[in-house]
Amino acid sequence: MRHAFDQNVGVLRRMFASKLSGVFNILVIGIALSLPAGMYVLLQNAQGLVDQFSGTPQISLFMSRDAKAADVDALRKQLEQQPEIERVQFVPRAQALEQLKKSSGLSDVIGGLSQNPLPDAFIVYPRPNQAEALDRLRTELAKLPKVEQAQLDSAWAYKLEALLKFGRMLVLILASLLSLALVAITFNTIRLQILTQREEIEVSKLIGATNAFIRRPFLYFGAIQGLLGGITAWLIISVSLMLLNHQLVGLAELYASQFALHPLSLGDSLTLLFFSMYLGWLGAWLSVARHLSQIEPR
Repeated sequence: MRHAFDQNVGVLRRMFASKLSGVFNILVIGIALSLPAGMYVLLQNAQGLVDQFSGTPQISLFMSRDAKAADVDALRKQLEQQPEIERVQFVPRAQALEQLKKSSGLSDVIGGLSQNPLPDAFIVYPRPNQAEALDRLRTELAKLPKVEQAQLDSAWAYKLEALLKFGRMLVLILASLLSLALVAITFNTIRLQILTQREEIEVSKLIGATNAFIRRPFLYFGAIQGLLGGITAWLIISVSLMLLNHQLVGLAELYASQFALHPLSLGDSLTLLFFSMYLGWLGAWLSVARHLSQIEPR
């Protein structure tokens, strides 16, 4: 057992003997992993910004000017029977006018109007939060009797959410392609190591070493190289976010906000490290399985 441990340590030491090549491999892996992981972090922060500013979705229903009290009661009953609606709030035109006077600062101008130009309105609080479901509900409510216009508040946020979904798919595709590239990097690195140690492998097989015993240090090397690449990616993302947050301070103050980019969570950080380690192990396993079987004692 001690001999096997010493041999594995020796092989790993020789693998990392070429420091410059090893550092460059780890740096390439780190940069490649930081691209999709960094985009993921930005998308997560953008999602938080959307949730912060969009709030609870509302649909405003503006009634026709000729709507009577009976029409208002009938519409209220129809809305309360809708399973997609959580609750409704009726805003009479007089109340809407008073709110406009207070919020607009044009009380003198509004007070000089001969009649109230605002219609009665309902504020609908829907249950679904998906942009497509909200748009469909708004279209259905716009067709109800005496409803002149249906307006979905915070519609921009849901359009942005759709863009974020597109961004997540883009990150997934990029991560898949770069993962294949990282497996290829490890595959080629292990191939070169196997060719360099061909004679040693032949001797090991002559004295009875099994393929599993010979394969083990190469798998260790691939996993360690992948792990170090993942740590490098995590450092790149953390430093980049720190620099961006330093620049965001002044921008956030202009908008009276305290928005800042949040780093990778503990769960996401561990996922990044384990995933990078797995990619390194996978590349090493594929390379060893491909080339080790071609080496036999002569």
